[in-house]
Amino acid sequence: APTLVPLLKFYFHEEVRKAAVSAMPELLRSAKLAVEKGLAQGRNEAYVKQLSDYIIPALVEALHKEPELEICSNMLDALNECVQICGPLLDENQVRCIVDEIKQVITASSSRKAERAERAKAEDFDAEEGELLNEENEQEEELFDQVGDCLGTLIKTFKASFLPFFDELSSYLTPMWGKDKTAEERRIAICIFDDVVEHCREAALKYYDTFLPFLLEACNDENPDVRQAAVYGLGVCAEFGGAVFKPLVGEALSRLNAVIRHPNATHSENVMAYDNAVSALGKICQFHRDSIDAAQIVPMWLNCLPIKGDQIEAKVVHEQFCSMVERSDRDLLGPNNQYLPKIVAVFAEVLCAGKDLATEQTASRMINLLRQLQQTLPPATLASSLSFLQPQQQLALQSILSQ
Repeated sequence: APTLVPLLKFYFHEEVRKAAVSAMPELLRSAKLAVEKGLAQGRNEAYVKQLSDYIIPALVEALHKEPELEICSNMLDALNECVQICGPLLDENQVRCIVDEIKQVITASSSRKAERAERAKAEDFDAEEGELLNEENEQEEELFDQVGDCLGTLIKTFKASFLPFFDELSSYLTPMWGKDKTAEERRIAICIFDDVVEHCREAALKYYDTFLPFLLEACNDENPDVRQAAVYGLGVCAEFGGAVFKPLVGEALSRLNAVIRHPNATHSENVMAYDNAVSALGKICQFHRDSIDAAQIVPMWLNCLPIKGDQIEAKVVHEQFCSMVERSDRDLLGPNNQYLPKIVAVFAEVLCAGKDLATEQTASRMINLLRQLQQTLPPATLASSLSFLQPQQQLALQSILSQ
C-alpha cells in the first residue's frame, strides 16, 4: 500500500492511476482473507483496520483532485468495494469524509452538465462536438451510477446510524428526482431511497411523506428502469411502512395495476418492471390484506405467476406463494378451491425451471405440497391443472414427483 498509494496522484499517467486504483480493494481483500484464514502470522483485525485507515482516505483525497471522469468512476467503484470489505471497521470521521466527497462529486457533476448545456447552444456547435458531448454525458451517468452504488453500500453497512448523513445528502439527492433529470439520475435517486427504506426500516418512516409521492409517480415513468426501481420501492414500503403506508394502498394498487396490465408489460424491455410490480402487489396482499378487496386482488396476483424475468425477485415471490398455499390461504385457493388448477400449474412451471425461479428449500416444499395434492385431489382435477403445461413440462413434473 505505501508503494501504490502515491501512484493515485493525478500527475501520474492515466494507466498508472487506473492500475493503482484497482489494486486498492484487492490489497484490502487479500489482507482480510489472510487474517481470517490465519495466514498472516501475528496479524489480526487491527492490521486490516490499519490498512483500511491508510487506503480509504488516500482514495478519497485522490478522488477530490482527479480530473478524468473515467478514473473518478473507477475510484468510486474501488471505494465502494473497500467499504464492502471492511465497512464495519470505518469510524464516523471516515464515513463523513466519504459523504463529503460524494457531495463534491454531485456538485461538480451539476456544474459540468450546465457547462455542456451552454456548449450545445453555441453557434459553432457541430456533429463532432455533439459526439464528444454524448460521450461525456455517458461518462457522467457512469459516475452517478457509482455514486448510487457507494451510497447503497454505506446504507446497507451502517443502516439507521447512516441516516444523519442521508439527511445531509437529501438536498443533493432530491433534485435528482426531477423530470428535467436523466432517467439514470432518477433511477439512482429512487434506488437510494429504496435502500434507506429496506435497511433502516422503522427509522426510515419519517421520509415517506417526502419521497413516496415521487415514488408513486415514478411507477408509471416512461423509462422501464425507472419504473422497475419505483415499483420495487413501493413493495419495500408496503412491507415496512405499516400504518404510514396504509392510506396510500389504494393509489399504490392503481399504479401497480397500470404496470401489470400494460399491453407490452412482459416484453423483454419491460419484464423486470413487471416482475417487480407483481412482487410489490404480493407484499400488499401480505402486509395490507385488511385494506384491500382480497377476494379480487389475491387471484389477480396469482394470475401473474410465475414471474421469470427477475430471478432474484422470482425466488422471493415464489417462496411467499408457497407459504400461502401451505397455510391454505382462503383468498388464494378461492371458493371451493377453484384456483387449485392454476396453483398446481404455477408449482409445475417453477419446478420445471430448475434453480432459476425458486431456492432449493422452496422447491422442496413445493414438491411436498404437490405430492399431498396428488393424494387428496380427484385425478380429473389434477389432470386439468397439468393440461396448462407443455408436454415436456408434464414429463419433467412426473419425473420430479416420482423420485
